Amino acid sequence: MPYVIKEWLSQYVPVPADATMEQIAADLVSVGLEEEAIHTSGVTGPVVFGRVLSLVPEPQKNGKTINWCQVDVGVHNVTDESGVPSIPRGIVCGAHNFAAGDLVVVSLPGAVLPGGFAIAARKTYGHVSDGMICSARELGIGEDHAGIIVWSRGAEPSDSDPAPGSDALGPLGLADEVLEINVTPDRGYCFSMRGIAREYALATDRAFADPGLAQAPLPTATADGFDVRVLDDAPIHATVGCDRFVTRIVRGIDPHAQTPEWMAKRLKQAGMRPISLAVDVTNYVMLDLGQPLHAYDLDHVSSPIVVRRALPGEVLTTLDDVARKLDSEDLLIADSPDGDEGSRVLGIAGVMGGASSEVTDNTRDILIEAAHFDAVSVARSSRRHKIPSEAAKRFERGVDPQLAPVAAQRVVDLLVEYGGGVADSAVSDLDNVAATAVIEMAASEPQRLTGVAYTRTQITSVLAAIGCSVEGDRDSSSVLLVTPPSWRPDLATPADLVEEIARIVGYDAIEPVLPTAPAGRGLTPAQRLRRSVARTLAERGLTEVLTYPFVATEVHDVLGEDPDDGRRSAVRLVNPLADDRPELRTSILATLVEAAKRNIGRGIDDLAIYESGLVFLRGTSTLEAPSLPGAARPGDESLEALAAAVPAQPRHVAGIFAGKIERAGWWGPGRVADWTDALGAALDVVDAAGLAVQVSAAEMAPFHPGRCAALAIDEATGAGATIVGYAGELHPKVLARLGLPARCVAFEIDLDALCAQADDSAVQAEPVSTFPVTKEDLALVVPEDLPAEAVAAALRVGGGDLVESVRLFDVYRGEQLGEGKKSLAFALRLRGTDRTLTAEDAARVRNSAIKAAGVIGAELRA
Repeated sequence: MPYVIKEWLSQYVPVPADATMEQIAADLVSVGLEEEAIHTSGVTGPVVFGRVLSLVPEPQKNGKTINWCQVDVGVHNVTDESGVPSIPRGIVCGAHNFAAGDLVVVSLPGAVLPGGFAIAARKTYGHVSDGMICSARELGIGEDHAGIIVWSRGAEPSDSDPAPGSDALGPLGLADEVLEINVTPDRGYCFSMRGIAREYALATDRAFADPGLAQAPLPTATADGFDVRVLDDAPIHATVGCDRFVTRIVRGIDPHAQTPEWMAKRLKQAGMRPISLAVDVTNYVMLDLGQPLHAYDLDHVSSPIVVRRALPGEVLTTLDDVARKLDSEDLLIADSPDGDEGSRVLGIAGVMGGASSEVTDNTRDILIEAAHFDAVSVARSSRRHKIPSEAAKRFERGVDPQLAPVAAQRVVDLLVEYGGGVADSAVSDLDNVAATAVIEMAASEPQRLTGVAYTRTQITSVLAAIGCSVEGDRDSSSVLLVTPPSWRPDLATPADLVEEIARIVGYDAIEPVLPTAPAGRGLTPAQRLRRSVARTLAERGLTEVLTYPFVATEVHDVLGEDPDDGRRSAVRLVNPLADDRPELRTSILATLVEAAKRNIGRGIDDLAIYESGLVFLRGTSTLEAPSLPGAARPGDESLEALAAAVPAQPRHVAGIFAGKIERAGWWGPGRVADWTDALGAALDVVDAAGLAVQVSAAEMAPFHPGRCAALAIDEATGAGATIVGYAGELHPKVLARLGLPARCVAFEIDLDALCAQADDSAVQAEPVSTFPVTKEDLALVVPEDLPAEAVAAALRVGGGDLVESVRLFDVYRGEQLGEGKKSLAFALRLRGTDRTLTAEDAARVRNSAIKAAGVIGAELRA
């Protein structure tokens, strides 16, 4: 993110001398530029100037010669018997580029240098060294480590020299703080000191002189300018990739010219490493104005330059020495060696240049490029090749197309001043920039959208302050014609302008008002169901988690899905966030098991978690969306094709239990979660929708085939029962592949299917009977393969309206029952709504229930 340097900022807008970075950050936050961090040099403590009084070379046994120095550090000297700091400090130094009388930089005990290197008095080479004379590298302000910093020589002392003992952090730039800010994607102009200064001026109501466009007249294009052609025959989203391309030439540059100290310092504070004068100048102007530039070695570029799309099979070795296979959508800068127009690729437009034409230590003549490229084209190339360059960051957010000639002239001026070059009179400026569209905004629109009664003066003054031109601003006009500035491509609609007015005047002027919901509105049935399910599962003790919906291709094998399982036909992402997870999940359990594994791996042995989210079922989806026109409603056929391209995305809910569902304690040993807990949670989910459910044995990955239940509900249309989910114990092989504990249980339910069948009408509550309950227990012998749920359903039907509940409380198997038999014991609770039941009533219900169960093969146990 961009960096704000106070000294640099103050060149374009008045900044109070005593303003701290915290204050500047607060001012920028008020206009939407959020503070990320405030960075310091990493140097703290006493770092002062010192005068070398004496220097005694002392050869050592290892062949090295050290200097035993006496250094005057003013008020930091050692105090004498009378308490006066008059005794110089003795310091051992291994450098030899200084002499007695020189003014040097000394870090005293208590100082901390970059990297956390603490300075203390220590014995070395037979002396106690009471501090350290510093080099540029030790202070983090340069790479020179061969010698120490000599501020001034003793032979030529100056009255302007700082006094011994005075602070050195300020003069060395080490006391400076740098503010790092966050910039939203729509405000790319703030990736420059020019743009940040504009915002600071707005925040503080101070004058701002535009350092970009407010310049002396620029040289116009000449007939002998370097020939540039744009041949973009395959534009992205119907926009040609380059609409402006400016070139300038500077000849005779001293290849050994050094980047000026002030520029190198600013580059380092902004997070860039100084490289060479030509490169540093282009980087500096980019940071200053926001216009990315590129410098070519003129001797290695052949006219004409051609801006075109990549051809099949083309490869470019970029400045980072990586050979990159180009894509047909990549916009390229190419030149024409041997007259073959556009045959050699020089770089990926707006992203990174190639190695063949880069500026070297021998370059004397430089071709400067300042262009404006399509944001979408640059963004796609940057992501495709994984090159998040500083230029790409700016182009993909929108660069001012009017800046190209200004920035090119600034580079020329700096190279002439500091490189000794001569500006060539040849100027090329290919300008196909479209005129900025005028926005019609009703004068009442700001108040309509924000509720604030902005005056006409406020509206027009704010729009003018951000660079817009406004017509129709007289009181009699009800419509304002606003032309956004060239550096604000994000301003395209009246709502965008209203947002700017609210931002600059202040969001605190907007009074929050809670709108009154119209009668009959509120949460949809689906929203109410999701909240009810979440509450139900939380009450059962499950904790909600959120997982990313991206999965690996192998997840289907891990979960044991059959080769013909429809869940294997997953949606595959073209540009996944992670290469090892290119698919979208087709079940919640596919990602929930990873969350369970992570938590168990961190020591949570007893686990009960759930997630509600979307799954992505490809089904018959084409996944090939049509290209729709802009600024117009697509036709019905296009909308149908678009809908057919989108995969089904139903919402599911799933949960996993591992370890104990009831913890051990003084009350007992606890209980391990089993399939009944998973089934119980699943039944509660269905019950939250107010639906009757049928439970039957089933086989479905990733569940254990003998311990899996399918949950089905009756279709409202009478078309039969539809399976809405599964619950049970996970397959042992699946658990082994995942590294989860044995006997983990889980469930997954299709919430959208429940919502489609749920009756949203008001529920009529039934009166609660005040008459006492009558209890009847039945033990029935049934075939092994007969589900207990089927027997319970038969008992309810046979018992009639007097049966209040049927609950299975015991299952028994034994030799006396016979092979293939089991005993199911049910507790029936009977209650009348108009009377107390008699023994005869209970007997009649009991017999009727037994008779109904007998129809499906149940016999009363003797």
